[in-house]
Amino acid sequence: MKHRKYTAALLSLSLLLTGCGGISPAENSSTETIGTETTETEPLHTDMTTSYTQAETKTTSAVKTETTSSAASKTEAVSTEAPHTQPKSEAQHEQKHTEAVTSHQTEQNNDSYEHEHTQNSEITSTTTSETTTTAMTATTSVTTLAETTTTARSTPLPKTVLDGMTLEQKVGQMFMVTPEALTGISTMTQVGDGTRKAIREVPVGGIIYFAKNMTSQEQMKKMISTTQEYAAEACGIGLFTAVDEEGGEVARCAQKLGTAKFDSMAHYGKDNDSGTAYNIGSSIGKDLKALGFNVDFAPVADVNICSSNELGNRIFSDDPNVVANMSSYVVRGLRDEGVCATLKHFPGLGAEKGNTHTNSTVVIERTLDELRQTEFIPFSEGINAGADFVLVGHQTVTGFGDELPCDLSYKAVTEMLRGELGFEGIAITDSQQMNTISKVYTSGEAAKLSIKAGIDIILMPVDYREAVNAVCEAVRSGEISEKRIDESVMRILRKKYALGLLKK
Repeated sequence: MKHRKYTAALLSLSLLLTGCGGISPAENSSTETIGTETTETEPLHTDMTTSYTQAETKTTSAVKTETTSSAASKTEAVSTEAPHTQPKSEAQHEQKHTEAVTSHQTEQNNDSYEHEHTQNSEITSTTTSETTTTAMTATTSVTTLAETTTTARSTPLPKTVLDGMTLEQKVGQMFMVTPEALTGISTMTQVGDGTRKAIREVPVGGIIYFAKNMTSQEQMKKMISTTQEYAAEACGIGLFTAVDEEGGEVARCAQKLGTAKFDSMAHYGKDNDSGTAYNIGSSIGKDLKALGFNVDFAPVADVNICSSNELGNRIFSDDPNVVANMSSYVVRGLRDEGVCATLKHFPGLGAEKGNTHTNSTVVIERTLDELRQTEFIPFSEGINAGADFVLVGHQTVTGFGDELPCDLSYKAVTEMLRGELGFEGIAITDSQQMNTISKVYTSGEAAKLSIKAGIDIILMPVDYREAVNAVCEAVRSGEISEKRIDESVMRILRKKYALGLLKK
């Protein structure tokens, strides 16, 4: 009699489970959907579980059954989760780079966008001949898995992507350009075959948009999303989509699209309120994210040392500690909304007596000790707050001793920014269309010098195709090692992985 009840219970439960099918929501959820393809064996940067079973139904049910002690001894407990294993060596390396800008919760987890726990492919089965569906203990969940492999959605690891890239594709990732640079059209407000063809030929790493590209919020969303589709088609790697949205007078979206407006940063610097700074970053970040932007070239981390500098009231204060406090909280606000924050203009334009847009040379008389006591303070604090990018300016600083614009200076980028300040994110140049670069160097020369200095992304060269070709030729000739290129491209791919921009 007990055996019949036991069989009936099993049959009823089997019918119920067969009607459900698939993976339970608990096993197929994540904080953010970052891809639509399945993976073979590579882990995710969120704790998504991959499970495998044979044809038998795997059950953990809230059904009370009558069993004898002898029947229970034939039953083996079946786990609903595959055991964790040590992440791959690539993931171990990438764990050092705190890249998750995709959610506030990810931020609370030390930005460890690649805390991947590889889920073993574990085939579960029972060992008794009398029953094949066994785990009839009282639990709170029911899960059925088909014989075929069922995997959570995933994206490839940065190292996997890097290994499959050509030299031209790698170098292309190291450039961010305007939509007009891709097509040659004077003003772009929509994209089509010209953009698609250009991205297919040289899949650049990012696009920067200006006020002239913006007519409405819906237009901007469509322009960005379509361009992202073209990039995914071309090489499976999405784009950094950037804008200068500082608040105050430099606010493209606020001025053209009606997003949140703010006074000058100098206005807020007077109060030195970190909560206000955070809300500025958060509000801007929310608006930018909704439009499709993933990088903001803000906040300004310069210190207002000389009143004749080109930045004026875009700077929070003449007190480095105030600038450090305010800019670091803008960083936090942006990142908590899933937008990359950029500290600019390293090592600081505040002591400038000139203008890097219009002058062919801008020299700032500052010693290393002076920089450490003033300009470096906000940049250091912003880096500690998790800044994703640091934008390096074109000013020449006497304390570095090389008479080079800082974005072409190994001393500035590698020794100071990376070595002394410990920045491990993406170093990007200021626009190389500005006179301090374009009036002195060709696009190819400036690009090569930037990469040798330690820069990861060259922003807006006058002729990006010339620059890409020059860098590729420098690698082929041995002037620049491919290892040096790979170093920058890995930083770029890690950030894009965190943003969900790597596709199968």
